[in-house]
Amino acid sequence: MAAIKIGASRQVAIPKKIHEELHLRAGDYLEIELRNGTLVLTPKALIDKHLEERLSEAFEDIKKGRVHGPFESGKKVVQSLRRSSKRPKKN
Repeated sequence: MAAIKIGASRQVAIPKKIHEELHLRAGDYLEIELRNGTLVLTPKALIDKHLEERLSEAFEDIKKGRVHGPFESGKKVVQSLRRSSKRPKKN
C-alpha cells in the first residue's frame, strides 16, 4: 500500500504503479465517494447526456431500413450522398 500526501490545493498524486495498472491518462475522470470513512476512487468514462436517446433513434432507423451501405470506399459513400440529395424527400 502506498502513502500519498495531500497538496496545498487539496490535490493528490496517484502512484505510478497504480496509474499504469488502471491504464489512466491525463484528462481521465475518477468518481470519488466516501464509504464507511474510506475514500474510494473509481475510473469513470463520461458520455453525452443524450447518447441513449440518440442511440435509440439510430436503432429505430436501422429497424425501419433507413440506412445506406455498406460501402466499398469513400468515393462510393460520396456518390450515394449525392444521389440521395437529388431525390425528392418522401413524407
